[in-house]
Amino acid sequence: MNTENIKNLVILGAGESGVGAAILGIAKGMDVFISDYGKIPEKYISMIESRSIPYEEGGHDEERILRADIVVKSPGIPPTAPIVRKIVEKGIPVVSEIEFAGYFTDAKMICITGSNGKTTTTLLTYHILRKAGLDVGLAGNVGFSLARQIAEDPHEYYVIELSSFQLENMYDFKAHVAVILNITPDHLDRYEHKMELYTAAKFRILQNQTPDDYFIYWMNDPIIARQIQSVQSEAQRLPFSEIPQEGSAAWLDDNGIVHFDTPRDVWEIPRDRLSLTGLHNLYNSMAAGLSATVLNVRNDVTRTALADFEAVEHRLEFVAEKKGVVYINDSKATNVNSTWYALDSMTRPTILILGGKDKGNDYSEILPLVKEKVKAIICMGVDNTKLLDYFTGEVPCIRDTHSIEDAIAEASALATPGDAVLLSPCCASFDLFKSYEHRGHLFKAQVAQLPS
Repeated sequence: MNTENIKNLVILGAGESGVGAAILGIAKGMDVFISDYGKIPEKYISMIESRSIPYEEGGHDEERILRADIVVKSPGIPPTAPIVRKIVEKGIPVVSEIEFAGYFTDAKMICITGSNGKTTTTLLTYHILRKAGLDVGLAGNVGFSLARQIAEDPHEYYVIELSSFQLENMYDFKAHVAVILNITPDHLDRYEHKMELYTAAKFRILQNQTPDDYFIYWMNDPIIARQIQSVQSEAQRLPFSEIPQEGSAAWLDDNGIVHFDTPRDVWEIPRDRLSLTGLHNLYNSMAAGLSATVLNVRNDVTRTALADFEAVEHRLEFVAEKKGVVYINDSKATNVNSTWYALDSMTRPTILILGGKDKGNDYSEILPLVKEKVKAIICMGVDNTKLLDYFTGEVPCIRDTHSIEDAIAEASALATPGDAVLLSPCCASFDLFKSYEHRGHLFKAQVAQLPS
């Protein structure tokens, strides 16, 4: 896009991405207006007012919005929102904050998406690149917004976690390294309950890649494998797999050695040196290691970084051991596949806390692991009817609770030494909590109050 034609910039949504885009717009001499249908958090009000950016909250001034040359839309606002439909009908371009930010930088972008593992892999990749001494920023769903960094703290590289929502309104943006970890059903209410639409949104990460760019992906994911057959991409493909397979660029051998084989280098690391455990984290480590290798990070630096990385909060996070019972916070597991990965990593008899806002979940995916590893299920939500109907009779014990306090009380009463209590809800948090972080923090607070 010719940015010289952008005079009037409208931002829909005043969160981290929206305010960041506004700051960048002001820095580039644009007339900026922020409109948020809800209430703007106080910290962003302060940032907006300190820069004298016009804004509104609690509604939309349609006349003013529809005078925009371009609109940057928060990823949380669906394309079906009435104001978005009016903007599109008028022919005004609607882009994401990442797309807008990309107009003003030549930095190399390392972009990571997937239904599960995005945050861990993004932070792990960022950790490696920082350890290598690269000038790197962290953006997307973690860190400060890309636009704000380009305006006030630019870098040569950015590691960016991208959701399908963000990818929807990206058109000219190019990833130097594009990573798709996995694709499983999630957010289907946004995509007309059609898996192919959700998958297509994820694959937008490959747009505009050239033969000098890289596409890293899990080669055994059936949805990725199917979609990749119909995708045209000039990028160099570097798939990873659990076992040696033809064409794989990273794999685990029978001796527990993780191998990396790319056009840039060949190296290896023992699996037991990886700081992150579990099969899902093996894949995350492979994706991060491949990304670092194609960016010419020295192998010894990558090995060290993979060994000393600290796990992500709310993702299989060890909380405490109380009376011989381990408590694990996996509040970030907001879909069924995330909980599958959590259960797959469990080595103790498990009391599983499930529940929240159901997004059309199909619990059959985790049923075999539930039968194998779970001794009790604690349902925690406003309405647990679907969970109770599905799992009653499938586990020795099931309980119905409606608060974090009652859920922890039931779990600790049922647990015996040697057990694990796992909060891995399968569901969004918004029925009882403000966010999955809020849910995780309250879980940890309740566990801390249990007697040792």
